[in-house]
Amino acid sequence: MWNQTSHVEFIIMGFPELPQHQLYLFAFFSTIYLLTLLENVLLIVTISLNNHLHTPMYFFLGNLSLLEIFYVSVTMPKLLSNLLLGEKTITLEGCITQLYFFLSLASSECFLLATMAYDRYLAICYPLHYATLMNHRVFTVLSLVSWLGGFLASFPSVLMISNLQFCRKNTIRHFFCDLSPLLRLSCTDTSSIEMLDFVAALAVLMTSLAVTGTSYVCIFCTVAKIPSVKGKRKAFSTCVSHLAVVSMFYATTIFMYARPKAIGTFDLNKLVSILYTVVAPFLNPIIYSLRNREVRKTLRRALHNSAMLSKCFQTEKLKPSQN
Repeated sequence: MWNQTSHVEFIIMGFPELPQHQLYLFAFFSTIYLLTLLENVLLIVTISLNNHLHTPMYFFLGNLSLLEIFYVSVTMPKLLSNLLLGEKTITLEGCITQLYFFLSLASSECFLLATMAYDRYLAICYPLHYATLMNHRVFTVLSLVSWLGGFLASFPSVLMISNLQFCRKNTIRHFFCDLSPLLRLSCTDTSSIEMLDFVAALAVLMTSLAVTGTSYVCIFCTVAKIPSVKGKRKAFSTCVSHLAVVSMFYATTIFMYARPKAIGTFDLNKLVSILYTVVAPFLNPIIYSLRNREVRKTLRRALHNSAMLSKCFQTEKLKPSQN
């Protein structure tokens, strides 16, 4: 009967290695989470306020910021509840839902980063035809395909996982419902799911990496033909931020998911998972903002206007009391 019983809820262990530091971890992760939300919302608002930023590159950047907001919100609220209140249980349906949205958004980010690389390729290699090649209809369709492609790519694996029987220990040795720790709890054969997930992850990563890699090879070749150093620097400056984000995202994602077997070293899993679920969404808007003059300029103007508006409001509020 034990082998035929399926758990209806799981216990997410979180960070049991640090029982005395749960509040410190809560303070750290909650701060990072709030700053991540603030940064990405601020970047979206900044792009919306400046008409000069209403271009395909910034449209994709706004999509990336929106995706990052959803991405961190899939895992962080449950982690914070776990650390502060000790609410470690999650239902099977809740776990499968969290896994689906996590994998889908990660896949969508892969496609979106590849789309951004293709956009830079057109802008640098075909500057005279860029407006025609990357018109409103094209970049809207590319954005929709990136979002939908990610959600479709992860659906078969998650559908098969939802039909598994979970009859071993119901403790997930992770801080969210990730693929590897969840598969280890199943008492049915998971080799087909592991292979399907490996193929799906490889297809998503190889497709997006092929587009990104080809785009940057063409960009490097075009930039190398520019005679002046200043021209080369100007052409390549729009790609530096994207390259930094792509390198960080793909390195951690390939390590975690593009392997045919479930990973056994969960301490290493957690460390790498923190990099791409917490650190990367926090750093991405900073990387793009620091490297982009137009974004910095618009952001400073918006903050200055907000400060002036607040000052005027306080002055008007003080006038009746003085009279």
